[in-house]
Amino acid sequence: MNAGPHRVAIFVYDGVTLLDVAGPAEVFTEANRFGADYRIVLLSPTGADVTSNLGVRIGVDGAVSSEPADTLLVAGSDLYPRTPVPADLADAARTPAALAGRVASICTGAFVLAAAGVLDGKRATTHWQVAHELAARHPTCRVEPDAIYVRDGTTYTSAGVTAGIDLALALVEEDHGPDLARDVARALVVYMQRAGGQSQFSAPLQGPPPRSPALRTITDVVTANPRGDHSLGELAKHLNVSTRHLTRLFHDELSTTPARYVENIRFDMARALLDQGHTATQAATLAGFPSYESMRRVFARKLSISPAAYQRRFSTARRANAG
Repeated sequence: MNAGPHRVAIFVYDGVTLLDVAGPAEVFTEANRFGADYRIVLLSPTGADVTSNLGVRIGVDGAVSSEPADTLLVAGSDLYPRTPVPADLADAARTPAALAGRVASICTGAFVLAAAGVLDGKRATTHWQVAHELAARHPTCRVEPDAIYVRDGTTYTSAGVTAGIDLALALVEEDHGPDLARDVARALVVYMQRAGGQSQFSAPLQGPPPRSPALRTITDVVTANPRGDHSLGELAKHLNVSTRHLTRLFHDELSTTPARYVENIRFDMARALLDQGHTATQAATLAGFPSYESMRRVFARKLSISPAAYQRRFSTARRANAG
């Protein structure tokens, strides 16, 4: 624990996501109510006020290079996964990141840190929708797309906007221990530590359709009737090809096996059914799983949570058999 105030500088700029700023700031402010001593400042590249993604004007306390921070948080923006990070913005982040006791990014703030060279050779994460773009732009950065947040030495990166709250709680726990962090989490009515990774929040059936007509035929068959007999032999019969040839098609174009593809389709279907209010047993049957237990094992492997836990987080208020 630091003897004096711990200076948390949040780096903001035009187009910054407002929740990336407000969420972590709220955590550190709440921590002060329980005995912490954080001094939160908002800093922009030039010291000028900025406008958030919602059009809300954010008053800043100065320029980002004005004084070294104990913790530097770089907020994200939905601008920079779509376009390159401007050189002046990356330059503005580089020196304060090097001088800070620890540096962290919220959501797509990882793109700013990466453009500044801070993530070279390091493990990192960002929002699941743009993790592939971060990896493509910065091949020396080892992107972990399913992590809620990642620590590599004194560098931290977090996933989607609300994951900035998870990261801020982790930093508070690092500074002041689990009891104080738990008090903050309870006061804010958030999880102390979320179970599972980002994939539990991602949309189902991501990715482009297969390019080849043959594989599109197979994927359409499976998607249309996930409960059908989709063994390797039966799928091969649809195309009148050998099982070996079908396996090679899946490997070359989709980087998976026919069995794993069928499992993924059933998994996505089960998630949608749970979202709609079906019971776990109903979802397993309708999605084509041989049993509830087989579905539970897939959920555990992919999301690190059970179907029941997933449903508690994401099911709608509607129930399949209501009314």
